[in-house]
Amino acid sequence: MKIAALFTGQGSQYMGMGKDLYDNYPLVKFRMDKTSEILGYDISKICFEGSEEDLKKTENTQPAIYMISFICYRLLENAGVKFDAYAGFSLGEYSALAASGRMTYEDGVKLVQDRGIIMERAVPAGSGAMAAILGLEDSVVEEVCAKVKSGIVVPANYNCPGQLVISGEKVAVEEACALATEAGAKRAVVLNVSGPFHSPMLKDASVQLKEKLDALTFQNAAVPVYSNVTAEPHNPDTLKEMLVKQMYSPVQWRKTIENLLADGFDTFVEVGPGKTLAGFVRKINRNVTIYSVNNVESFEATVKVLKNN
Repeated sequence: MKIAALFTGQGSQYMGMGKDLYDNYPLVKFRMDKTSEILGYDISKICFEGSEEDLKKTENTQPAIYMISFICYRLLENAGVKFDAYAGFSLGEYSALAASGRMTYEDGVKLVQDRGIIMERAVPAGSGAMAAILGLEDSVVEEVCAKVKSGIVVPANYNCPGQLVISGEKVAVEEACALATEAGAKRAVVLNVSGPFHSPMLKDASVQLKEKLDALTFQNAAVPVYSNVTAEPHNPDTLKEMLVKQMYSPVQWRKTIENLLADGFDTFVEVGPGKTLAGFVRKINRNVTIYSVNNVESFEATVKVLKNN
């Protein structure tokens, strides 16, 4: 059995995430308190008692998901579950890097907070958008984006067969949705996000992320982390460059999972809030085993099956 940990991205957050873990495991309270200290505000309060609007702000969402994902991972590791590879969806790539030991958890907290602020402010509010195109081949969606005349729109997240997210200028995304529907898409759904993530509209903002990354030291580690940009294990020499590029490049999630399968992985554990990645993985290959760990019940059930394998 080869097990890969998959770390969730932005959009998987929900009010109350991590609360039952906080109430049951001292490690969780310690980790959340430490995170609040680094951020300079009470992140657990935002997760448990804040408004949905507060939690949806990118500068809060990113540290919150990073924290919950790392906590779920650490609980699994402490319980004896061993992983042979890591991958994360967009923001989740940072959780994967911390889990692998390539950067410290503390450095990661500050980095994803900064990344969230940079992304939030990258373009004027309301000027960018993202949309999920369902039921078309990737190549057809790529053609649709190329046909749009009203502005920038590009493929942003290659999620799974029949689901590709596009990103760019609001008017161009709307035009692409209309063209995709004409081309036979089952649905074209504009997403409730605060910006045109993973598009060229964030390229200028990525310079600020590069400055933050250049100030950090990454360690080498034995267990591979698969890159969103290349869908291959990160090369230590280009790690920072790939993280900068990730901000304005498409997430190659389908290819990442296909490469993990080709590399002999047969078991996946989605770590962090939600079950979105599990859904993608099942659509890529129905025969794999996948677990989602985000609360006490799912944690205990997964440990029972995977411990000491």
